[in-house]
Amino acid sequence: MAHLWDSQMPMAIEPKATSVRLNRRDWLSQAAIAGLSPWLAGTALASQTASPTNTLIASWQSPNSNHIGLIDVDASQWRISRSLALPTRAHGLAVEGSGSVLALARRPGDWLLRWQPSTGKTQWQWIEGDRQFNGHVESSPQGDTLWTTETNLETAQGLLGVRERNSLKKIAEWSTQGMDPHALLVLPQSLGQIPAGSLIVANGGIPTLPETGRVKRGLDRMDASLIALNPHTGAVLGQWRLADPFLSIRHLAWDPVSRRLGIALQAEHLDSAQRLAAPVLAVWNGEQLLPATAQPSLRGYGGDICALPGGGFAVSCPRADTLALFTSAAVWRQNQPHRQVCALTEQRNQLWASGQDGVLSMTTPPTISVVSSAANAERLQFDNHWLNFN
Repeated sequence: MAHLWDSQMPMAIEPKATSVRLNRRDWLSQAAIAGLSPWLAGTALASQTASPTNTLIASWQSPNSNHIGLIDVDASQWRISRSLALPTRAHGLAVEGSGSVLALARRPGDWLLRWQPSTGKTQWQWIEGDRQFNGHVESSPQGDTLWTTETNLETAQGLLGVRERNSLKKIAEWSTQGMDPHALLVLPQSLGQIPAGSLIVANGGIPTLPETGRVKRGLDRMDASLIALNPHTGAVLGQWRLADPFLSIRHLAWDPVSRRLGIALQAEHLDSAQRLAAPVLAVWNGEQLLPATAQPSLRGYGGDICALPGGGFAVSCPRADTLALFTSAAVWRQNQPHRQVCALTEQRNQLWASGQDGVLSMTTPPTISVVSSAANAERLQFDNHWLNFN
């Protein structure tokens, strides 16, 4: 393993948000007054360094503000190339074919953002008062529809918001047949009896109401499930549950090598020993959910998931300070230590993982390195997810 370097980033080039939580009117008016620009992390910095090997779209927190932006990573360093201040923390991200980026507020969230890094153009959509965003958005393969996971705050029931792509406005909503829907994806290939193009949604199963916010109550009523929906009508095509009702189904990743869906789990057991020993991965083969086997204690928390180069899955375990590697059959293989690891992405046989000690890079054939930030200044913390942008 390469030497672990300090991952502090130069935040002097970043704007300071007036508050980390603003209502929509205050946020838009203060942003306009401040003249917030998409080119906040500037051309001068980019011209002084070599061409990056990869660009990631990420969101992060600094002590006084929240941002979305582009992170350039090469063999020796990573740095912010562009950024935009946000009213609150972001969670799920999506890259559109036009080069624009979609970001959703961390649950319980109220904003959806489209940002064009090349021009700085932004488009905001705020959710209705009796709904909340649950942190994830997905675009249809045709590019004309967006789906957002949401909760009805009066009933705590999960919804899939169907939105017109250009306006971001909701045109319909479908039940997810559960509570706390979180990540979703479009199934790229048929699996079992579920056809390609189906919507796969992770129902986290945790009861959510306005008075509880992010506080978890009523866990004895948990009902986590994976559900497949018709992308045109929202009709249920299938629904699957794990035998352990205290495993919340959170994040999803498709492995094109094995043609399996990996699912990151978060344990909610009241008994601490059960929670710490719980599996952080399940695999769906189109017929059933298979929890991980031969896994050591990972403190029961899977933060993010992606397919491994060559097949299988990587699950970030920030509470255990490790990246856990599994086969496509959900058999644990090994741990790769990396402090506070969370956001993961994979492209062209290379995996990128955020962490307190730098950006971890894993390639095929197996080579592991950790690269530092371009300079040392104000510390930032990446949020749960990032994606390849180039």
